[in-house]
Amino acid sequence: MRTRRTPLLAATGVALAGLALTACGSGSGTKDEGAAPVSSSKAASSSVSSAQPASDSGTARSTGATGTANGSGSASGKGSGSGSGSKPASGTSGSAKATGSAADPGPTNILCNGSNTTVTAQPMSRPLNHMLITVKNTGRKTCMLPYHPVLRFDEMQWVPQADEATHPQAVTTLRPGESGYAGVLLSAADGSGSGGMTAHKLTVGFQGRTPNSDGGPAATPSLPAKGVYYDSTLKVTYWQQSIDDVLSW
Repeated sequence: MRTRRTPLLAATGVALAGLALTACGSGSGTKDEGAAPVSSSKAASSSVSSAQPASDSGTARSTGATGTANGSGSASGKGSGSGSGSKPASGTSGSAKATGSAADPGPTNILCNGSNTTVTAQPMSRPLNHMLITVKNTGRKTCMLPYHPVLRFDEMQWVPQADEATHPQAVTTLRPGESGYAGVLLSAADGSGSGGMTAHKLTVGFQGRTPNSDGGPAATPSLPAKGVYYDSTLKVTYWQQSIDDVLSW
């Protein structure tokens, strides 16, 4: 019995070994079962690995771009706000000061007189026996001409009166470069005046803030070489803003 089993077992072992070798030689069984899972796993791992850095990189770039944009926007906003806030204020303030100083509008308490004006006296053909006094502001500030001029021909000892009908509604004020006017009736056209004489010198006085007060230095405008004739009817107008008010007097 022992002798019969040995050949059978040997034959069986040889057969099994041959089958194993045949299987290994073809490689189909081993590769089909083991290689596919390993390949799929590696592909999946590779896909995840390659996707992850791409996602991280994209996130970093996106975050960096957002941060840059925010930083740039913030800086731009601050810069723009600061510039917009300071420049107009400075420009407006500078423009306002320059304009106010140059034009010098608004009220004033500076008096017009011989120190900040030029004064001329010119006889007029119409109205007859009249003379025009012009005062031009040559200063840098607006000045005012209260009441009426105080006239003195040569060494006369009396003061011509003003025509109350010419009293303006507001005090005449002159901005730099502007002129004010007053009219003078030298003598009666019908010859009704008395004490007539020819004067060669004229002094124009200015009044202060109250009637007959001193308004500052007087002016001495030149008269025609032949002089001007005046008599007892001599009178003047109040200072006027418009020359038309004088010419129509």
